[in-house]
Amino acid sequence: MSTVEPPLPEVRTLRPVFLLAATIVAAFAILVTVFPIDAGVMLLDAQTWASRNVGWYYLLAMTVYLVFVVGVALSGYGNVKLGADHDEPEFSYLSWAGMLFAAGISITLFFFCVSEPLTHYLLPPQGGTGSGEASARQAMQLLFLHWGLHGWGVFALAAMALAYFAYRHNLPLALRSALYPLIGKRINGPIGYTVDALGIVATVFGLGADMGFGVLHLNAGLNTLFPVPHAAWVQVGLIVLMMGAAITVAVSGVEKGVRWMSNINMLLAISLLLFMLFAGPTQYLLNAFMQNMGDYLGNVVGKSFDVYAYGGRPDWLGNWTVFYWAWW
Repeated sequence: MSTVEPPLPEVRTLRPVFLLAATIVAAFAILVTVFPIDAGVMLLDAQTWASRNVGWYYLLAMTVYLVFVVGVALSGYGNVKLGADHDEPEFSYLSWAGMLFAAGISITLFFFCVSEPLTHYLLPPQGGTGSGEASARQAMQLLFLHWGLHGWGVFALAAMALAYFAYRHNLPLALRSALYPLIGKRINGPIGYTVDALGIVATVFGLGADMGFGVLHLNAGLNTLFPVPHAAWVQVGLIVLMMGAAITVAVSGVEKGVRWMSNINMLLAISLLLFMLFAGPTQYLLNAFMQNMGDYLGNVVGKSFDVYAYGGRPDWLGNWTVFYWAWW
């Protein structure tokens, strides 16, 4: 059997998609660079308007997505391979889980898992100042809600839409392919190209948010541990290093680069969690995890639809749940 790897497929850039996406991203970048204060006010106003007027839609949509993907998984359609009938998994479950974790939430989870419940405890969504067991348990429920099933549900929905039409129907591995049952061959036209361009823009902005959070957290950590100033030039340098590492891993391929980097990332994450578990109050942490998981599963339906319509902090929903659902 030959050990020579087959040549990589030719990568073809769709000029209309690239130009539209690049124009939108460039225009936004110029706007926030030339008018940073005005752009910040405009974006904050847009976020406030969205949370107060269509926040309910974000909550409803994310819950519907989750119910849909769970329904597909439990039905007969869950047995359909996202590939040819004779294909077998290329990676182990552990490696695949590591890649999902590294690409999905790892850059921000280790910061927000500490800061977010503390914020919810001190400043609960209902208003006032939190105290006592009820506030603590609600804070952990909200943390589990924002980083739990809903986010992975929307990830799974997008992955199914891409993979099913690409690997079962030989359509382009692009968002527009999911519209094929509705518009047919017109996916290779203005409608489909616009969908792909908007998908690229959303991805770039989402990665930008990830990069921004990650750089700020890394700079703060270096500032605490070492004599590294908390300054813009340090953050720019960190961005360059992170982008260089990401490009190197990406061009080396999934097998050689992404998988090994994800495995290392997962190993470090598990090591940190085990250290915290056994170096800290082990029995308390295990008991708290069980209770928090029970609170989350027991209240996930109510929290999924809770828009605090009868009172509470007016901007809390937009700053937290709606922000997360838009980010996911």
